[in-house]
Amino acid sequence: MTSWKYDVNITRIESRINTDRPSKFDFFVDFHGQIGDDANVDALLGKLRGMTDRLLVLDEKEVHWFPRHISELDLIANRTLDAGVDLEADHPGFHDVAYRKRRAHLADIALKHRMHHETIPSTEYTREEVETWGMVWDTMKDLWEKYACKEYKTSMRLMERHCNYSRDAIPQLSAVASFLKEHSNFRLRPVAGLISSRDFLNGLAFRTFFCTQYIRHPSKPLYTPEPDICHELLGHVPMFVDRDFCDFSQEIGLASLGASDDDITRLARCYWYSVEFGLCREDGTKKAYGAGLLSSFGELEYACRDRVDGEEEDDERPEIRPWDPEVAANLEFPITTYQPVYFIADSLQDGKVKMRKYCEGLSRPFHALFNSQTETVHIDRPVRRAKGVPCSD
Repeated sequence: MTSWKYDVNITRIESRINTDRPSKFDFFVDFHGQIGDDANVDALLGKLRGMTDRLLVLDEKEVHWFPRHISELDLIANRTLDAGVDLEADHPGFHDVAYRKRRAHLADIALKHRMHHETIPSTEYTREEVETWGMVWDTMKDLWEKYACKEYKTSMRLMERHCNYSRDAIPQLSAVASFLKEHSNFRLRPVAGLISSRDFLNGLAFRTFFCTQYIRHPSKPLYTPEPDICHELLGHVPMFVDRDFCDFSQEIGLASLGASDDDITRLARCYWYSVEFGLCREDGTKKAYGAGLLSSFGELEYACRDRVDGEEEDDERPEIRPWDPEVAANLEFPITTYQPVYFIADSLQDGKVKMRKYCEGLSRPFHALFNSQTETVHIDRPVRRAKGVPCSD
């Protein structure tokens, strides 16, 4: 290579067959140095221009900050939209001082956690919290058997066997996280409360799910105005045992890295209509794979139950559309009522393929690949990450 003569350090070189001229190769090279600020780099590029009929230089572009290594998830995990304590006035636990104190304690544990250096600390759940969990479990169990997809039911059997999933105990996040890491190379990271769509999706790029640990208020065991541990462990986590579903989630996460605000909104809608409220076909029937359905007794039946003979037409029945990320990305959704529209994929594999195709069509600042060995994201062009992400203590 000519680069050594100019004292330019190459960090990556890749060759690809030129699709327009199959007998030719294109070379992609990353190197240390700045165009215009480094005389050696400028001299090298001048030399290369005389050696080729096509030289494309990708200047550094500034993009939204995004994590490059899994340890950097700690920089975004604590940027909660609420602190897990400041409940809205209409929250069932708003006037319950003991409940708010408990939420503050669990939030503090999450805020102090550092995922790359520590195991998730154990939580001693109270009798009242376990009873709330048990009521949710008892209400959902028969509905899972009737309406959940086969991947979910297979995973739940594994979780019962290996992670102490039962009506009588809330599983420890550390045990669940260890099982997922071994089974599907997926991780859990406790958070104090809701985080932004960008930060949440960025975590999925590293096969990491930001997970709350508090539980809904006991006065309304079958209702929660926010994601809680019932939603996380009974809705989301069993699906993360399935590798295809993990890949599906990671596709959305990788597309979110450095994405524009508009594209984050589109990807968040795709996530909502699939990972949260997605349906799939199974032996000609509707089955649920979305966590928002699998943790809600009313909405699961609302979305999946077929109209029986003799039942009158009901305007409140939801609309079921074929899974199409292009359509879902531009469709707003309600967060306090049942969904008026659900999307159904032919299978989880069909959902993943269509999501990947949609992500490939986005005008992305770069394409990202996750290296599971180094737990690092590699990108295919030089960019500058915008400043402004606070350091983790």
